[in-house]
Amino acid sequence: MRIEKTKLNDLIIIVPDVFGDSRGWFTESYNMQKYKELGIEVDFVQDNHSYSKEVGTLRGLHFQTGEFSQTKLVRCVRGRLMDVCVDLRKDSSTYLQWEAIELTESNKLQLLVPKGFAHGFVTLSEDVEIMYKVDAFYSKEHDSGVKYDDSDIGVDWNRFLPNIDFILSDKDKQLKPIKELNLDF
Repeated sequence: MRIEKTKLNDLIIIVPDVFGDSRGWFTESYNMQKYKELGIEVDFVQDNHSYSKEVGTLRGLHFQTGEFSQTKLVRCVRGRLMDVCVDLRKDSSTYLQWEAIELTESNKLQLLVPKGFAHGFVTLSEDVEIMYKVDAFYSKEHDSGVKYDDSDIGVDWNRFLPNIDFILSDKDKQLKPIKELNLDF
């Protein structure tokens, strides 16, 4: 297992060890001791599993505020997706910058998304499943997000899949731009 840095402060890619032969493969999706050896000490308290049926399903950009801010450990277990993270920490040198990483069932990459980041993804194939661990429980009162196409952030959602019409939830369609949010990260 190894870590790869991204252009955003504290956002890291985890490349797991995968052992395969003619029968298939094996990997540890999480091992607390090995993560600690890499300098990652997070007490995860909840696992989430999301399924998206159609190509172009866009979920995000989501985060929780206050004491319910979450660090996430994200991986794609079926299909392909473009995972997007935005640094919302005002004191960070990468504030309002974004990064997109392709997560797939075959590359088995994991993304460690720190507190203070907005997170979202768009599906690049049908029948996509994403799983992620979080270090704070879900709180409806602290649930928030920023508009996926906020021009102050400028995410290129078509980076891996040009000319697609996105499928969004009513909730995600109602999210506000960053300049209308009062964030405490």
